[in-house]
Formats: sequence, C-alpha cells, structure tokens
Amino acid sequence: MTTSQLDPALPSPPRWAVRAAHAAALVTLPSGIWRLLLATGFTAGYTEAGYEAMGFTGWGAVYVLGLSIAGELLALLTLGMVRPWGEVLPRWIPLAGGRRPDQRAVTVAAGLGAGALTLLLTQFAFWWAFPHPNMTPLGNTVAGFLYLPLVAWGPLLAAVTIAHHRRRCVAGA
Repeated sequence: MTTSQLDPALPSPPRWAVRAAHAAALVTLPSGIWRLLLATGFTAGYTEAGYEAMGFTGWGAVYVLGLSIAGELLALLTLGMVRPWGEVLPRWIPLAGGRRPDQRAVTVAAGLGAGALTLLLTQFAFWWAFPHPNMTPLGNTVAGFLYLPLVAWGPLLAAVTIAHHRRRCVAGA
C-alpha cells in the first residue's frame, strides 16, 4: 500500500448502494440502544428475576456495552465502501493513514462478514416463535421489534459489497 490520492477514474457509487450503506449503519441502532438501557440498569422488558438471571450488572454490563459499540462500529465500516475515506484511509489512522486499503481484502472481508451476519442474525426474524420466559409480554414484543432490523444487516452489507466490487472492476483497480 502506498500513499495516494483519490482515484479520479473510479466511478461514483450508485445511489442505491449509498442508501444501503447508510441503512446498514442504522439497523444496529435499535438493538444497541436497548442493550445500553440494559447495561445502565433498566430492566428494558425483562422481569426483575430475568434481569438478575441474565447478569447485566458488573462485567455483564461491560460486555453488553462493548457488544453495542462494536456492532455499531462494524456497521459504520460499510460506509467506507461508498465514501472517500474508504478509498484512502484518513491520516489519523496509525500506520495506515493516507494509504489505499487492499480492495480485494476489503471485498473478501465484507463478503465473509455479510455471510456470517446473515447466518447469525436471521434467527431474529423468528423471535416470536421462541419462548422468552424471563421477559414480560410487552418487553418480549418490543425487544423483538428492536432486534428485527438486524435481519437486514447481512443482506445490506452483501449488496454494498457487490456494488463496491463492481465499481472497482469497472475502474480496473
């Protein structure tokens, strides 16, 4: 990787891919905010006993907080495939700033991520098919709706990855 400027031969990303990238960054927010409530001591739909049993205090709160932050940061990386900072990394990034990322590595990592997310998160489409005895009926419904957008994360990332790859192939990069 060498220090470089934006490639003027690279076509702009399609409008639909930009929208899909923004949507991918947003679908993690509802469940992340819900987990933040859990980490700060709100039962957020759990019964008191269920909240205690899930261990959302102490290190459990740190885990839930970390999961929310990591999920949102990973989702925000999708924007790099449609924004200039994904073409040439920002200078403030240690050791890599000002350089172009290896686009094959970006495509492979994003493709694997899209597949993994699709496999892992599709289960949330079936939230209501499984009992959640530690939750109140209203809490179960609300949590189901807050986690439902995650089902779209993998397919949105896949679509943006394909658009990114096609755009790179057209430019010959």
